[in-house]
This record gives sequence, C-alpha cells and structure tokens, in this order.
Amino acid sequence: MPAPVRLRELIRTIRAARTQAEEREVIQKECALIRSSFREEDNTYRCRNVAKLIYMHMLGYPAHFGQLECLKLIASQRFTDKRIGYLGAMLLLDERQDVHLLMTNCLKNDLSHSTQFVQGLSLCTLGCMGSSDMCRDLAGEVEKLLKNSNSYIRKKAALAAVHVIRKVPELLEMFLPATKNLLNDKNHGVLHAAVVLVIEMCKHSPDTHAYFRKVVPQLVKSLKNLIMSGYSPEHDVSGISDPFLQVQILRLLRMLGKSDDEASEQMNDILAQVATNTETSKNVGNAILYETVLTVMDIKSESGLRVLAVNILGRFLLNNDKNIRYVALTSLLKMVQTDHNAVQRHRSTIVDCLTDIDVSIRRRAMNLCFALVNGSNVRGMMKEMQYFLDHCDTEFKADCASGIFLAAEKYAPNKRWHIDTIMRVLTTAGSYVRDDSVPLLIQLISSANSLHTFNVQRLYQAIRVDISQQPLVQVALWCIGEYGDLLLPGRFDVEPLVQDPEEEVLDVLENILQSSLSALTTREYALTAIMKLSTRLQSSTNRIRKAVSIYGSSLDVELQQRAVEYSALFMRFDHMRPALLERMPLIQKSAANGPVNAVVNGEEKEEGGSFPAPEQLSQQAQVNNLLDLLDDSNPAASVPQENKVPQTGGELLDLLDGLSLPDSQSSGRSDAQPQLVLDGIVPPSPQNAANVKQGIPSIIAYDQNGLKIEFSFEQSKANTNMLFITLRASNSTEMDMSNFVLQAAVPKSFQLQLMSPSGSIIPARNSGAVTQLMRVLNSQKHPLRMRLKFMYNHREAPIEVMADVNEFPPQAWE
Repeated sequence: MPAPVRLRELIRTIRAARTQAEEREVIQKECALIRSSFREEDNTYRCRNVAKLIYMHMLGYPAHFGQLECLKLIASQRFTDKRIGYLGAMLLLDERQDVHLLMTNCLKNDLSHSTQFVQGLSLCTLGCMGSSDMCRDLAGEVEKLLKNSNSYIRKKAALAAVHVIRKVPELLEMFLPATKNLLNDKNHGVLHAAVVLVIEMCKHSPDTHAYFRKVVPQLVKSLKNLIMSGYSPEHDVSGISDPFLQVQILRLLRMLGKSDDEASEQMNDILAQVATNTETSKNVGNAILYETVLTVMDIKSESGLRVLAVNILGRFLLNNDKNIRYVALTSLLKMVQTDHNAVQRHRSTIVDCLTDIDVSIRRRAMNLCFALVNGSNVRGMMKEMQYFLDHCDTEFKADCASGIFLAAEKYAPNKRWHIDTIMRVLTTAGSYVRDDSVPLLIQLISSANSLHTFNVQRLYQAIRVDISQQPLVQVALWCIGEYGDLLLPGRFDVEPLVQDPEEEVLDVLENILQSSLSALTTREYALTAIMKLSTRLQSSTNRIRKAVSIYGSSLDVELQQRAVEYSALFMRFDHMRPALLERMPLIQKSAANGPVNAVVNGEEKEEGGSFPAPEQLSQQAQVNNLLDLLDDSNPAASVPQENKVPQTGGELLDLLDGLSLPDSQSSGRSDAQPQLVLDGIVPPSPQNAANVKQGIPSIIAYDQNGLKIEFSFEQSKANTNMLFITLRASNSTEMDMSNFVLQAAVPKSFQLQLMSPSGSIIPARNSGAVTQLMRVLNSQKHPLRMRLKFMYNHREAPIEVMADVNEFPPQAWE
C-alpha cells in the first residue's frame, strides 16, 4: 500500500477545491484510505493519519472512527505519537463516550513520567475532558504534582486541579495546603494558575473565603510588584506588566474583600495605586481599570475610592470604543443607587450618549438617565427625555414613556407640571404608553380642581386636531364628559374659536364615535361623555338623545347596552338623570391597584361587620352587569353599586322590587329589552308612593358648627324589613360647605345601601340643602344603630366629623 499523503499536502488539496462538492469528494477519498490503513494496523503512518483526521474534524467532517487510534498513540512510547494522541483525544473524545475511560491508566502512568512534557500533556488532557470518575481516580497524582519542583509542572497541575474541583467539588479540601503555597511562587505562570484555582475554590465553597483572607497582604504585595516593576519583555503587553495576572488578582481580591471590613481596608491603598498609575491609552489598561472599578464597587471601600471609580467610568464614556462606553454605562447603572452624587457629576456626558449611533448604548444611557432623576433635576432631565422620546426609534418609545411616567409621578414639583408632562407624552407616543396611563392622568386631573378649566380646554383643542393617539383621546373624552360646562362661552381662558361651542363639542365627540381610528374602548368613552353632556349642555339635549339612541342597535354588545340604559334615563328616569350624571367624586389613588375611584358615599364596615360572601358577589355581579353608566376607567358610577346584598334570591328581588320591562326600543336584535336595575333602586316618588308606609317621626342626627343633619323615614309596604331614610343636610353658616361626602356604617346584622347625594355643596344661610337616600334592610328587627362620617371643606379648610346615631324612632324597626 503506498504511503499516505502528508498533512500539509492534504491541506493544500482541500484549499484548492473550487466547490463544496469537490471538497467533500477529496475528504471522502482520504477518509477511505485512512480507514483502510487503520484496518491493516499500520503503525508507521498512524500518527500522520490521526493528524489528518483532526484537521478534518476541525472542518466539520465526522472523524469518530479514529478514537481508538488516539488511544493507541497515547499508549505509544514515542513523544510525537503521544502528542498527536492526546490532541486527538481532547478533540474527538468527551466524557459522554465510554471509550475515554480506557485512558485512565495511560494518564496515571504518564503523570508519573520522567519527561515533563509528557506529564504536561497528560495534565492538559485531564483538565480538558476528564470525567468525574477519572478526576476521582487521578486527584491524588494531581495534588502531588502541585508540589513538584518544576514550575512548568506546577502550572499545569494547578489548571488540572481547577477542572477536578469543577467536576468533584468535595475534593476541594485536598488541594488547600498546596494551593496556599503556590501563591508565594515567583513564576508568573504558576501564580496566575494558583489565583485561578483559588477563585474556583471560593466559588464552590464560601468557607474557603476565611481561609484565604489570610493571604490578602500577600496578594496585595504581588499586585504592587507588578505595578512598580520595570520593563520585562517576558510579561510586557502594550507597556503593562502581565495584565492577565493583574486582572485575576483583582478578581480574587474582590471576592475576598466582599462583606469583610478588615480585608477591604488592606486592599484600599493598592486599588488607589492601580487606579492612578495604570495607563489608559491602551485597551489593556482599560481592562485593568475596569476590574479595579468592579472591585471597588463590591468591597467595603472608602468613599473617596468610590468617587475615583466613578470618575474612571466617566472617562470611559469619552472613549471612542463603543464597547468601553457600553461597559461604563452598565457599571454606572449599578453604582447609581449607592453613589448617586458621584454619578450625577457625569450627567451631561451620559445624556450625550442618548444620541449614540449604537442602539445598545442608547438603551443603557436611557435607563441610566431615568435612574439619575431626582427632585432637583427633574425638570431638566424630563426635557431631555422628552426630546429623546420625540426622536428615538419605535422600539424605545414604550420604555421611555413608562420611565417618564414613573419619574414624573415620583418627583413632580406640582400638579400642573405633572399633567403637562403626561399629556406631552400621550401626544408624542400615545400608542406606546403603558395600560395604566389613562387612569393615572384622569386621577391627576380630577384632583387638581384649580386646573380643570385649563386641562379640559387644552385636551379639547388637542382632539380637534388629532384623534390618532387613543389614550389621549380617552382622557380628553372623560374630561369633556365631566367638565364640559367649562367649554361654554365665558369659561374659556382665551376667546373660543367658534360661535357655537355646544354644537362643535358634540360634532367632535360624534366624529370620534364614528371614526374608524377609534378603538372600541374609545367609543365607549365617547358615548358616555356625550350622555354626561346632556346635563351640562342644556340646549343640546334632543341632539344627545338622538345620538345615544342610534347605538341601541349597535353590533357591539357593550355599546348597545350602554345606549339602551342611557335611553332609559331619558324616558322613564329623566327625573334622576341630573343626579346620576353629576360630576364624579374625587378619584383617590390606591397603592396596590393604581388609580381607582374611592368608595365614597358607600358603606363602611363597622367593628364586627362582615363583607359579602363570594356567592353573594357573583349574584350581585349579574345584576350590576345591567348597569354600567360610566366609562371603563371608573366602574363606580354616580349611582353607587351595592356593597351588600341579601343572601337569598327572594330577598334580592324584595330589595330591588318593582322590576319591569321598559317600553320596547328599536333594537334591531330583539323585540324585548332586559329588565333595568334602575327600576329597583329609584327612591320613593309620587309614582310608587303607594308602596311605602309613612308616619315615622323625623330626628336630628347631628347639629353642630352650623351643619345640621336631619333624618326622615319611610317604610316599604312590599317588604316590611326595608326602611328608607332620607338624609337632609343644611348649612346655617355664612359660607358654603363644599365637597360634602357622607360615609355610614351599621352592625353586621343590617344591610345598608347609600344612593347618590343630590349635590356636594351645602349652600350657606340655610338657602338650600343636600339630600341623600339610604336603604336599610333589617331582617332580624334589631334596634338600629348607625355611625356617620362627614367630610367637607369650610372656609378653605378640610373638616372631618364622626357621629353616632342611636336614638332612632321605635317605629323604624317595628
């Protein structure tokens, strides 16, 4: 059989192939020849054939059939054969294949070989692909070689020990004494390997930290020698002495100094020297400085040293290398919570990174800018972030808008600035904002009483121009529905742009309702806003009634249900419409769920009370689904939903007595309409006066400081357990009482429901009154007790009063 081609000739032939197919043909032909040679047990050219297989494996072709030949080469006595055999074993074998176990005996013999290079080969192979079983069998030999007098062997043995500890961590203690001695070695290679070995030990066993903290002064001395040593051609890299060893020592110091005051104190000085003496013109120096910064951040370092670390990162931001800038931004983001003032000094440089061409740098800079916002710089930083929001890519808009919302909510100097900021974001990136942005802005606007006119007019002008930003349109619709009367002539801060504001407002809202750009939620807001304007724009009631009735036959169930309910308000319950559609009470913010409507004029739970059971809530939900009179952002409408319900179906019908079908409306979908809950919650009126029993004397529940609360009673004939209490609040002082809110609580044996009050302002000098209906279900005929809580503003001061009412007439529960 002719001699096989040399490796060099094979490489030349493969490279000369013009196509992939031609290359595969050459490889397949050579593999066939190699297989034939292996079958004939040709020892002469086995080394050459395995070398060619290794090259083919590097090109991605299968070479597994040469695994056993690698073992034969390892068992050979010739060094050249062993070298190729071990190289082939490291590339072609791994611990998942049982063949590698046959190597264990050869490795053990070679670890005791008289030639250092053979020992080095076996140590490299063990450190590369040794399995757990192999590491257990050979750990003793490796530990002995750590004490060898030859620095070449000690270095290789230390690296093999790293692999042994990774595979079998319980063998760690075996290497501790020898490793500690290696840290005193003068040879850079041995010292480097020893530091890597100690780092691996510290990762696997926190108990070793205390053991190696004793060598911190020794490590500090070694690092200082590297910094102060002169030029050494053997270890010099770009003018810096052995930067790889410096980096590893810094990493080990970081692990040993973490959460330890004494060790941190010992390394403070050397870290300051590294930070000030390292050359920054080369990337090698930047790598050392970066490790120094990480070490300073993790240990308990001095404040001056931390400021020095931040300044190093600030210089990194000016580097032309984008990787260094990215690393600096990432590190500053970690340090901003602990060293906020130091990072603030580089704010202008960080803001400049927002215009970087690299997308990852821009994202890191954006996150860091939001982390730098505080009460003193919020105005300037928000201007920068809004400019960035205007010009950034689409992928940034959602995160940027969310960050602006959070920063404005936390650091806003005043409500007007807060509202302006959110409205600017909604105008610029309304389609990318988070889901709770609409209720957040609504809560802000509702709580800023002095800005209602300014806000509603600004929002109105915004949606006249553009309705593409749906969140902004939803907020505008809510505000127009609540404060539409502020758009009338004489209420504008500037001259109105049209002669008939009422007609134009309705034109804008109807356009939104009919536009294909409007989402379903937006159309629901628009329909509710139009309905609420029926009590604010008195001359346009007929137009509003027609606009609402059109959607009684809408294909969308939600719009149709709203339209049907609203149409019923115009017909059967028109006397209740002003009270039902009055302005919403102040929306308070819940810490857990975000902005929600405060439960005002609703039931409080008294001591010993209980809340509805789940089955009661599910039963009530079926009834409440018929009554959704306001937009989705505020489910508690002007008609308060019941907080408690009777436990049986019969009592529920008694509580909501009088349910009946309304007159048929033009639905286009069914001939009959669902029963309306409004039928059951109307207060006593001339139409249903026959269903109530009168003759119960009135009482004065409260009369102090000019506020007088009077209770009058009526009892239902249909349900003798049901008592109607009409509260009348009057004011005998010289000034109005505004923002009047009532809360009431009864013992748990009673069921209490509060209806909407007739208003929130009690006129002065007894010139008017606020009335409110309460319904009490007393199924056990117990004496009635009630606790009241009044909240109102008088003479520009908030007042809160608690009162107990226990002297109810006996007829009230008989």
